[in-house]
Amino acid sequence: MPADRTASVKGSRLADQAWLLMMLPPLFWAGNAVLGRAVAGSVPPIGLAFWRWFLGMLVVLPFAWPHLRHDITPILARWKSVLLLGTLGIGIYNTLQYIALNTTTALNCVMLQSSMPVMIVLMSLVLFRDRIGAMQGVGIAVSLVGAMTLISHGDPGTLLGLELNAGDVWMLAAVVIYAAYTTLLRRRPAIHGLSFVVVTFAIGAVELLPFYVWESLGGHPVQASGITLLAVGYTVLFPSIAAYLCFNRAVELLGPNTAGLAIHLVPVFGSLLAILFLGEQPHLYHGIGIALIAAGILLATRRRA
Repeated sequence: MPADRTASVKGSRLADQAWLLMMLPPLFWAGNAVLGRAVAGSVPPIGLAFWRWFLGMLVVLPFAWPHLRHDITPILARWKSVLLLGTLGIGIYNTLQYIALNTTTALNCVMLQSSMPVMIVLMSLVLFRDRIGAMQGVGIAVSLVGAMTLISHGDPGTLLGLELNAGDVWMLAAVVIYAAYTTLLRRRPAIHGLSFVVVTFAIGAVELLPFYVWESLGGHPVQASGITLLAVGYTVLFPSIAAYLCFNRAVELLGPNTAGLAIHLVPVFGSLLAILFLGEQPHLYHGIGIALIAAGILLATRRRA
């Protein structure tokens, strides 16, 4: 793990709060799948992804510039790793997710996304021979059951009755891509988090540009409208800048297998937001699902206590 000029300012009290950093990204991601589904058909997927990363880069650049000037040497020295991480985590992952949401439901996407912690463990095993302890394995399994409880509203028949389609294949591919990104974060250079974010955002935007032009010329340009501005603004500030800064640092502090359990908090926050802002009624399955996820995370991280 990078230990010098790392994902955030070393010694910063907020930057070292691993559990807070782990919980914030799923809070922001909880709205991403719902928003992506809501604007499907109104905002083209590649256009949404391009503007998300391009504008995110512009917003972060002024804050990253003082660090970037010092970090350019280690970035160039590890350019292959930086390019790969930017391609996987920025250029490909969310683009596939937005494409998936054009042809499948937010429920299907969240269900498939919940398999990501398991995928991260498998990636860590295959790529780095990481061994998983029995308690960690039990914790991941318990947390997964909790996530499925929330997603299915406590009815396993809901999951059995889901119809899979092409969009689900895109989403499964996205899950594999992000699991690889999370696992490979240990190969990132020892640079400031803002430097890493602005460079990887730039890589993603550049890679998406020709596909965005192709999508626009093919009759699906991004139309300036209130819903477009809302969608792009939310994705730039929260699922992009804030979530990536927090998640990258959480992976550094906790390791990919533990930090990856944050994905199971997405349906937790999704349920809580629906209760708070959409007037949905809390049910027993909410309590059971959240309790199982909390227990699973505690079991998986018990060895760190």
